[in-house]
Amino acid sequence: MAEVKRMLSASRLVTLTGVGGVGKTRLALRVAEDARRAFPDGVWLVELAALTDPALLAQSVSEALELRDHSSRPAVETLVDHLRDKQALILLDNCEQLVEDCARLTDRLLREAPRLRVLATSRQALGTAGEQTLAVPALALPDADGPRLSTAALAQCDAVRLFVERAGAILPGFAVTEANRDAVERVCRQLDGLPLGIELAAVRLRALSVQQLLDRLDDRFRLLTQGSRAVLPRHRTLRALVDWSYDLCTDKEQLLWARISVFAGSLDLEAAEAVCGGDGIGREEVLDLVTGLVDKSVLIREDHPEAVRYRMLDTLRHYGRDRLAAAGEEAVRLRRHRDYYRGLAAAARAELFGPFQVPWFARLQREHTNLRAALEYSFAEPGQATVGLGIATDLLYHWITSYYLAEGRGWLDRGLALCPEPTEERARALWTDSWLAIIQLDIDAAADMLEECRALGDRLGQDSVPAYVALYSGMVAMCRGNTESAVGLYEEAVARHRATGDPVGLALALIRLSLAHSFRGDAARAVAVGEESLAVCDAHGEGWHRAYATMALGVEVWRQGDHERAEALEAESLIFNRSLDDPLGVGVNLEVLAWISASRQRYQRAARLLGALQNIWQSVGAPLSGYGHLVRYHEGCEAATRQALGKQAFQAAVKEGARLSYDEAMTYALQDRLPGPSAAGEAEPSSPLTPRETEIAELVAQGLSNKEIAATLVIAQRTAEGHIERILSKLGFNSRAQVAVWVAGQRRPEDDVEAE
Repeated sequence: MAEVKRMLSASRLVTLTGVGGVGKTRLALRVAEDARRAFPDGVWLVELAALTDPALLAQSVSEALELRDHSSRPAVETLVDHLRDKQALILLDNCEQLVEDCARLTDRLLREAPRLRVLATSRQALGTAGEQTLAVPALALPDADGPRLSTAALAQCDAVRLFVERAGAILPGFAVTEANRDAVERVCRQLDGLPLGIELAAVRLRALSVQQLLDRLDDRFRLLTQGSRAVLPRHRTLRALVDWSYDLCTDKEQLLWARISVFAGSLDLEAAEAVCGGDGIGREEVLDLVTGLVDKSVLIREDHPEAVRYRMLDTLRHYGRDRLAAAGEEAVRLRRHRDYYRGLAAAARAELFGPFQVPWFARLQREHTNLRAALEYSFAEPGQATVGLGIATDLLYHWITSYYLAEGRGWLDRGLALCPEPTEERARALWTDSWLAIIQLDIDAAADMLEECRALGDRLGQDSVPAYVALYSGMVAMCRGNTESAVGLYEEAVARHRATGDPVGLALALIRLSLAHSFRGDAARAVAVGEESLAVCDAHGEGWHRAYATMALGVEVWRQGDHERAEALEAESLIFNRSLDDPLGVGVNLEVLAWISASRQRYQRAARLLGALQNIWQSVGAPLSGYGHLVRYHEGCEAATRQALGKQAFQAAVKEGARLSYDEAMTYALQDRLPGPSAAGEAEPSSPLTPRETEIAELVAQGLSNKEIAATLVIAQRTAEGHIERILSKLGFNSRAQVAVWVAGQRRPEDDVEAE
């Protein structure tokens, strides 16, 4: 660690090299964590083990840096712009698969960003100018020619210490003793001190003594000493170890190991059952076999709030893929893997508009590397491109609610180029791709796609096609300043989606129509349409479109001068968009909150929010992306705030907002609280609840049931239940007891005095 830190202080690129399993990643992570304070703009981990497509390298780095660029610029340009003045450390982990591409990207970033440093791990050096490399050694072993160490001293040698720690996890209380010390030392020496080898071997103590373990290691390595002399000894040792670990698995565990190797990143039990079952493994057997592989350290268990997931070390995954190919099963399992994730994408699309929407968004995020692998397979295999185009289309909301919008458009563009046939699948892909293009402000490309889609819809006679063409054509018209034309197109979309019974298209068309009516000053129709969109969402228990509908309604309420209600509506929308980590939605919410603050003559707050927005829109790639017609409100807010504060005070407040981290900006927007001591004159933190919701929360805290609350307030019980659901959602709670605790915490001391 000391040497790596010294090298990082002298060089802007340090690469840790060494055989797989030697501990390069762990060392790099520890160094990066210790050095965090030296990099005020962050330390960022970029995991490349599952990446095989060089074209996605820059995009993967952008995703790791949480950059959400909705523009059509190349990802590398976005990276360069973002990092140009940043003092940050990027950890590129597992570069060996894309070593030349990593070298080119790193060279470009270091040339353009003079304060950036890169710490890389790879099985070979990147080979760029100025690079310093450190060959990560295996763990220290006792000197074979030195004096015999005491038992206590032997236990402190790195390799032995790791073995003892891992053995202790299998056999509580395990220690180096006079009886086992020689066998322990020889096991560690046979394994050359490789951490991965030691960990895989230690788990065998579940069934073997240390001496038996040593005996079996001797047998295995004796059989494998005739390996290629062109391969480093440690590579031969690791291969021998993995061979040995494989041989100690049962036949069915070996088979499952090989089949699981088709997964990229991690997987859950359901996926393992679907992809790996059959032909020798019953679906009901998979759980026990997975447990066996976890026990043998072939699979690593990962705990997530929703479910346990499993990950295979890259070395073991490649080994399993070789075994799968040798068994002649690779093609079958790769197809099964693709078909499973094809079904997952389709199921997510089918359940998009309903109460399970947010869990689906989260699940797709966890499965992104597998979804990417399914797309890569589809577009690489002859005759499968149409399937890939369908998957990319089904993932529309995955692309626009996460870090992957540019990647999603890339897949859709690729699929459309490979699938020119006039099919319904192509029509769906065209309107899907057009929305991504609109968000990226690539308006002409979107218009061209919609023109083709309109003609294709007429040819196919599919009612859904002209409905979506009208919707997205309305967005194009708004971007081009043709408000009246946009209103007509949105009204057509509303009518068509009602006729086809499509709540997704209907809600989206109503949201856009509400914004268009508001923009041209038709307040009554804007509110009526906005409330209808909320009703459509509520009828299906939907949240994401509802957040945007709430935002749109907030814009019109603000225009009418009801600033308090408008702020409550935007806060409600922001809480949901923040929980989903939707940067576009968050950005629009902050915009409207800034406009409201300026209207309330809270100019200091407005300026700070404008400063925070600079970071949001930079990460998105375009200000008010997809909502560019609202820019006049932004300009009016900025002009009024600048005039009220004066140039110097305005710039100072904007800089103060720009210095806020993402989480600090959210806290300030929702609670009016800056980090550290409160600024003089700042208001007390505001509640995210509306006055009505606050009243109901007080009754919840008093222990009243839904029926009793409804009777007390003379409202329908269903209405009371809806309020309580929104209270729980806004506060991020899942129980009434949490609401009661929150209410108690909101009371000021004088409230308690008055109550007494």
